[in-house]
Amino acid sequence: MADKNGFFELSKTNLTRRTALKGLAAGAGLAVAPGFVRYSQAQSSAPIKIGFQSHRTGIGAAYGRWYEKTTAAAIKAINDAGGINGRPVEVIIEDDGTDPGRGAEVVGKFATQHKTDIVFGTLFSHVVIGSAPAAGEAKMPYFVVSEGHHVASTKLNRYVFQPGITDVKSQIQSMAPWIAANAGKKVTQIFPDFAFGYDHRDYLPPALKAQGAEVIAQIAIPPTESSFTKYFPQIPAETEVIYHVMVGPAVLTFVKELGEFYGSNRPQLFGFIDSLEATDINSPGLEFLDGSHFWEGSPRYAQPDDSAAQKAYRAAVGIDDNGAAVGDPKDVSTAAHMFGCWETLYVVKKAMEDAGYKGPEDRAKLVEATEALTEFAEGPEHPQGPKTFNGKIHQCFGIQNISKVEGGRLNVVHKTKIEDGLYEPEGDYTTQAL
Repeated sequence: MADKNGFFELSKTNLTRRTALKGLAAGAGLAVAPGFVRYSQAQSSAPIKIGFQSHRTGIGAAYGRWYEKTTAAAIKAINDAGGINGRPVEVIIEDDGTDPGRGAEVVGKFATQHKTDIVFGTLFSHVVIGSAPAAGEAKMPYFVVSEGHHVASTKLNRYVFQPGITDVKSQIQSMAPWIAANAGKKVTQIFPDFAFGYDHRDYLPPALKAQGAEVIAQIAIPPTESSFTKYFPQIPAETEVIYHVMVGPAVLTFVKELGEFYGSNRPQLFGFIDSLEATDINSPGLEFLDGSHFWEGSPRYAQPDDSAAQKAYRAAVGIDDNGAAVGDPKDVSTAAHMFGCWETLYVVKKAMEDAGYKGPEDRAKLVEATEALTEFAEGPEHPQGPKTFNGKIHQCFGIQNISKVEGGRLNVVHKTKIEDGLYEPEGDYTTQAL
């Protein structure tokens, strides 16, 4: 069941297979009935153990909570269908505090204490970068649901994958043509002062330059900042577009103060939805956002053309048509990112089945089987949309959504194509020893 903070108690230390399954079902609000899961005969009936590195505390806590909800729903669906290779899946959660040092400790704990088969779920890029060396040293497959270009840059190691969500470099490249053609040519960037923000800092200027636009100012703000008004005078007067991407618990303050600074006379706004994830777009003070645009990975609001797979996914994770928790309109999801947990777990399932995975002794086979994957069709396992996968850089490529704030909701006005975000690999993880 959920604890007082809304996190799901999927498992704890020394959890048995039976209690893990009970906890999972309870986390999804379902009762365990006889025959809850029928597993095929396998060489081992022991559960496959997934170590979930969760941002339960720290600046990523809102994401961590919804990542856990999505993971609970995906694992239930996988177990209901027979598990992986005929074995149930158990999730063991450790809180990394959204801290890179603690993240590395958590990966080590999964490897030596919990002895999990893989580690999964990390979002914030500085935590991924801080944890990746520990995964490599332990030869622990590490499946992150992040976004940063750190994995695809090939600067990490062969055990780190990002197969269920696109990276910032691809996202920016996909959207730059629309920004230049529809929002404006002179752009000021506001971004968080850490690795994720640096990807935006580094990749937006060349992407816009290729479209005849330019970044005229870049403003980095500490992700733990609680007030932002002092930064806004740095925005040049000739700015036509403010491109903003902020993270953490103060995002509502950021957008409110931006509106107070400009009033009704503002440049065009193009934001990554990170600036509003887990935040009600109809909160008082956000009226000035009407008419502005946001990037969304998976749309928060149900769209008229939603596929059957998208509708089923939303029902499984428990979000309503407005992207809030069913029964609690104030509990707004992190819909643009959390789908990556669902899709990554199905990639893990596919790779384990292709590898004939039996246990930790087959981790190298799992790495090679994941690298051999090439595409994921849109459907129940990949409801956000179709994707291709480049095994050399351990990164997937998919569609992006540009949404407009209209009448207190986000309506998708443009979808990019997979090819819009493709770029030449910067290296090749498959040349590294396992």
